[in-house]
Amino acid sequence: MNEWVHNLPVWLMALVIFAIVYLVTGVIFAVIILLGRGEWARVFKGASPGLLSPLGTIFGLLVVFTIFQVWGDFDRAKIAVDREASALRTVVLLASSFPGGPETQIRSLIRRHIDEAIATEWPEMSKRSASLKVAPPALAELLGFTLSLTPQSQGQIVAQREIVAALENSMDARRQRINLSRSTVNWVKWTCMFAQAACALIAIAMVHTDNRAAAAIAMGIFATGVAVCALLIASHDEPFTGEISVKPDVLLQVRPE
Repeated sequence: MNEWVHNLPVWLMALVIFAIVYLVTGVIFAVIILLGRGEWARVFKGASPGLLSPLGTIFGLLVVFTIFQVWGDFDRAKIAVDREASALRTVVLLASSFPGGPETQIRSLIRRHIDEAIATEWPEMSKRSASLKVAPPALAELLGFTLSLTPQSQGQIVAQREIVAALENSMDARRQRINLSRSTVNWVKWTCMFAQAACALIAIAMVHTDNRAAAAIAMGIFATGVAVCALLIASHDEPFTGEISVKPDVLLQVRPE
């Protein structure tokens, strides 16, 4: 689905999706009813109502598999951001083991990383253009600074080791969220889902070709279900894009003052 659709507010996205689905449904209804007046009438009347059940089932399975992927990616994106925030919070807490200049430097670099993530990486992730080619400069600098510290006690030795582990965990979580920012439902899945929906709508119109009111009602109900499924998938399709997306709120909560 086009990027501009994903960036729409949910209510406007719903309006666009429902309008397109109803428009296509109306075209299918008009074509089938028009053809049903001529020599195709006998062919359409031969269509078995039993055809509708397997078509609907296949469409439902396609929707379930797609939603399973979408919600799985969305949940993993939230977990990655939470894990990054938790690791950074650990670093901030352990920084007090090195009072004075080192603590100030550690807190400053954590603050800089969070600011860069919110100001630069989140807009890039929303456009699915964030890259892993460049390491986060603030975290890379902080890792080098931490390793350069000379612990003066057993407590500082443990704190240094835990800070390094937390930084590695934070970098891994960052890599995961950037990878997940590129996740989307590809055009093949969208095409298959809508093609199956179109087949079901055509079958409904054929089965009820001699009763326009019944055909219109049945197709309208099924089209509404198709639009609802498409809206649900599109609104969660890209974890960091659109109104319903993973926000950097938890990172702001752990940002040192």
